[in-house]
Amino acid sequence: MSEEHWTPPAVLLAVDLVILTLRESRLHVLLIERGVEPYQGALALPGGFLQHAEEDLIAAAHRELAEEAAMDIETLHLEHLGVYGDPGRDPRGRVVSIAYLAIAPGLPEPTAGSDAAGARWHRADQVLSGELRLAFDHRRIVEDGVERARAKLEHSALATAFCGPTFTITDLQRVYEAVWGVSLDPRNFYRKVQKTSGFIVPAGPERKATTGRPARLFKAGPRKVLYPPMVRPVEPSNAKEPKE
Repeated sequence: MSEEHWTPPAVLLAVDLVILTLRESRLHVLLIERGVEPYQGALALPGGFLQHAEEDLIAAAHRELAEEAAMDIETLHLEHLGVYGDPGRDPRGRVVSIAYLAIAPGLPEPTAGSDAAGARWHRADQVLSGELRLAFDHRRIVEDGVERARAKLEHSALATAFCGPTFTITDLQRVYEAVWGVSLDPRNFYRKVQKTSGFIVPAGPERKATTGRPARLFKAGPRKVLYPPMVRPVEPSNAKEPKE
């Protein structure tokens, strides 16, 4: 077909956000309750349409986060997660969504903004299992976001950001268990951490324990990219990691 007789298809562009954090040693994702149709009252990721053709995508993502969850986190690092444009994913027409991901500790409680009936943190495992049903194809987007987060813990020092300034090996292990959704063998985990030079370094006196030996304290080391990586176990969730 020549361009002279070609009519561009009507396509709407949207942004969706997967915001992940740890709360009570569990991975949580930010969800809003939709205040309008379609899927009014259903849980969904924060997001929405671009307001005008000149609006920057990242600016649109921050705007939607403020409008739907009343979260003013301009310093939150958003990274591109993926593009979702399957026909039929939105009953309003052909909608292509640009999804962004943010993973950060200590994020505040959200408050429903002008475009949502509610906003709160929900356990990511309840979304992944289907226990919590999401509107549109947002479960697939959450799955992709969680997988990206799990891979980041394999290859980067991101896990230390979820610990305090000083922490024990057990504290660090709990972060990996929460994000990966597995139970790790403490001895194997300790060996893997120690094999990754510069990942963590000793930090002063030991932490007194109520029972048993005092726990050694560590802090984040200079290495940001882990080599060798902290490879995930292949067993199903909650299975013990085999000994090496």
